[in-house]
Amino acid sequence: MANSDFSLAAALILSCLAGAATAATFSSLREAFVVTASPLPGQVLKAGEDNITVTWRLSSAVPGGAAAAYRTVDVKLCYAPVSQRDRAWRKTADNLEKDKTCQHTIVARRPYISSAGGAASTATAAVQKDVPTATYFVRAYAYDSGGEAVAYGQTTDGPKTAGLFHVEGVSGRHVSLEIASACFSAFSLLSLLAFFYIEKRKSK
Repeated sequence: MANSDFSLAAALILSCLAGAATAATFSSLREAFVVTASPLPGQVLKAGEDNITVTWRLSSAVPGGAAAAYRTVDVKLCYAPVSQRDRAWRKTADNLEKDKTCQHTIVARRPYISSAGGAASTATAAVQKDVPTATYFVRAYAYDSGGEAVAYGQTTDGPKTAGLFHVEGVSGRHVSLEIASACFSAFSLLSLLAFFYIEKRKSK
């Protein structure tokens, strides 16, 4: 029985190691898409208010038939290096299972439509309220029938310094709350002054 348990544990460990060894890496993906997004370089979008429109098409440099394996496409907001600095929870890793660059989804697993002849796909989505203040670019991933990432395209260059835009996150502060806070502060100050005035009158 003990040998059976040991064999099962060993098989599980080997299976995990094999899975880790075959995990997709960003460096192995083909840059197959030309991706554009509606924000202009340097533009500021407001989370929870503004929309973003993304268009992607197969690059003319991709050989015919290379996209035959593409089944679905994800489009994501990705942190630019300037907004990853000293933030380990946003770090870039070549292993896509560990990569934290692209955490906010714009399009989720949309069926891939062959873009023969240069036809493009487009999607418009709201910038969600949970998107934090940062500098971003957009990246599209293509997946095969097994759900494995096999290709990508992005709105920036290799060093990820061009075509960047900004999102202003929801601060949680509202004008009504700020007014109420100011009123309470003023009331507290007036109450304190009134207290000292009364005490001074009593001491005479």
